[in-house]
Amino acid sequence: MDKRSLTERDICTKFITPSLRKAGWDEMAQIREEVSFTKGRIIVRPPATSELEAAE
Repeated sequence: MDKRSLTERDICTKFITPSLRKAGWDEMAQIREEVSFTKGRIIVRPPATSELEAAE
């Protein structure tokens, strides 16, 4: 299997999540996937960072 042809989601599903489970991580309490943390984009321009509201 050529890992370069896999998507980021495929890599997580096939390799990362099973490794975390094998290491004893609690999937419901310790693993979060694809979580949004802001309503809009974050634009980084030194020296300040601003958050733009998402269009509704």
